[in-house]
Amino acid sequence: MPLETEIKIRISSVAAVQKHLRDLGYSVHAPRVFESNTVLDTANGLLRERGELLRIRRAGSETLVTYKGPAQGGPHKSREEIQTTAANAGAMQEIFARLGLRPAFRYEKYRTEYSRQGSSGIITVDETPIGNYLEIEGAPQWIDATASELGYSPSEYITKSYGALYLEYCSERGVQPSHMVF
Repeated sequence: MPLETEIKIRISSVAAVQKHLRDLGYSVHAPRVFESNTVLDTANGLLRERGELLRIRRAGSETLVTYKGPAQGGPHKSREEIQTTAANAGAMQEIFARLGLRPAFRYEKYRTEYSRQGSSGIITVDETPIGNYLEIEGAPQWIDATASELGYSPSEYITKSYGALYLEYCSERGVQPSHMVF
């Protein structure tokens, strides 16, 4: 099965990172789009307990259904990922509901994807309600080389999900967690 390998890095300035990417020869691979993500789980949180994720993502006019397996250990977040497009997000959510899966967490973001000719990975800039992140996805060696080229070190790597980052954000601020939406 396909393996997704990535890291996140917290960034303070979207504009500065975008300029740096352009200066290094990266161009927009997929323009900025609003994403609405719904994570589904059983009533007792079985998928989360097993480290798995089932997500319906609406990005512009596209709907993606994604399964992610448990993360493997290491300096990068690596996990099995199976993804497909769907014609109707509402119908998919209803099908999953009939199978006992319900919305467990919603999160939103604006995402811009970058690539560079001759590069095997993708860089995304994610603007979220809890801050802005750079996501570098590809082979581990490419991730490390690209992060270094961008001026980041492994000590800045984040391998947590947006759900986990949101829970930390709420805990640090004494806020009751709900959904990570604008």
